[in-house]
Amino acid sequence: MLENYNDVLKPNDVCKILLVGKGTLYKLLDSGQLRGYKSGKNWHITKQAVINYLNSMSEGD
Repeated sequence: MLENYNDVLKPNDVCKILLVGKGTLYKLLDSGQLRGYKSGKNWHITKQAVINYLNSMSEGD
């Protein structure tokens, strides 16, 4: 599913993967539901963090 993406993703990539807008993405990051880190003003999210988030969402069903 995520083979075509780098191991560390930018917010735009994560928005495409999760089908959410930037506002929703930043809320997920700020709340800790999706783990990421900031380098200066820029957010970076690992591919594994996205996978973990998707798995946690599917377990909630």
